Amino acid sequence: MTEQAQGKIDFGQQVLKEINEPTPEGETHKRSFWSTISIPLLAILTGLIIGAILIAATSPTVWTAFRESIWQGFGQAFTEIGKAYGALFTGSIADPAKIVNAISTGDPRDIRSAVNPFLESLVQATPYIFSGLAVAVGFRSGLFNIGVEGQLFIGAACATYVGYAVTGLPAYIHMPLAFLAGALGGAIWAFIPGLLKAKTGGHEVINTIMMNWIAFRLTEWLLSGPMTRPGSGGMPLSPLIQDTAKIPQFFASPIRFHLGFFIALAIAWLINWLLFKTTWGLNLRTVGTNPRAARYAGLNTDNSIMIAMAISGALAGMAGGTQILAVNHSMALGLSSGYGFDSIALALIGNNTPIGVILASLLFGTLRNGATRMMVVSAIPIDIIDVIQAIILIFVAAPAIIRSIYHLKQPKVEETQVFLSGWGGK
Repeated sequence: MTEQAQGKIDFGQQVLKEINEPTPEGETHKRSFWSTISIPLLAILTGLIIGAILIAATSPTVWTAFRESIWQGFGQAFTEIGKAYGALFTGSIADPAKIVNAISTGDPRDIRSAVNPFLESLVQATPYIFSGLAVAVGFRSGLFNIGVEGQLFIGAACATYVGYAVTGLPAYIHMPLAFLAGALGGAIWAFIPGLLKAKTGGHEVINTIMMNWIAFRLTEWLLSGPMTRPGSGGMPLSPLIQDTAKIPQFFASPIRFHLGFFIALAIAWLINWLLFKTTWGLNLRTVGTNPRAARYAGLNTDNSIMIAMAISGALAGMAGGTQILAVNHSMALGLSSGYGFDSIALALIGNNTPIGVILASLLFGTLRNGATRMMVVSAIPIDIIDVIQAIILIFVAAPAIIRSIYHLKQPKVEETQVFLSGWGGK
């Protein structure tokens, strides 16, 4: 090796060290725990406040009360808001009166029924955890994987096919095999735009969007043709998966809480370990932070891009596979309620960390689960939850607004989120 080449490598390694090992002076500017969580928490609070205003503003009873008197109007507004958010709480967490009654009777069925809203929120949160992790891994690598929804559909289709077509296997082999098939399907689907990005410079946003549409149309054709359930009357519906492929549920119907939630937590721990405890994760984050410096340090940025996209797609495929194997037990076109697109918000709110993604997923799962009861009890359109989620995302993506509203001090060193820093900043 020439002296010039050796010098280049040594300099690159020094750059890599400085990126990932801050100087003592830089250590003093690390965010405290409060500064890390303050923006997301205040964004959630602000979203709920604005949601409450919208609930009051769109209620006919509130407007009728205002015609009587202003004080009667405000009273009715607080009544409607309390009724709506009360229904949201009881529908997603639990009804305290029902829990007390269940404990007093001691009937296990009453107890399970009382805690079912909370368990159902965990069921709703499970695909959010997988899909949120998928986006977070992409962001950490400097990539914007907007194709999670399509990768989820492909993963679900692969898991479904293995679930019903493969026969004669015991459950301890069949279920993991179907789950891994879903992960593999999502990984392959995401690897394609990763390969195009690495080898041709094609932007992953455009490529993943196009792959989404291909995935939607492909699964539609599969469910209407090769994978159609016999006797479905032409409906795009797959056959039921075999019992040996099902992810176990802990309780009898209608409680749907299943093992997939704990699998999601285990995968989140694994991703956290890979990203922050291994050399591979260090290299991946370095490529996402500064690709030029990483390249100068001798890292293979092309391989990092392809591997990161494949892992991201695998996580998205797990989301679809888990939903099939644990909840739906067959595939239809209405498989997803927008998990792949909501995952972008999840990653942002969770600051692109696995722990943050889990907490944000629990929030979204809770809101999604409680929205139905809120609509039934208070006649509030279920779309109000989408509005609240959008407002939360806006404030998380624009932290200056939150700092201005709540008079928070500007940090000495501006720490920009990955999404806002060229899809790769820390």
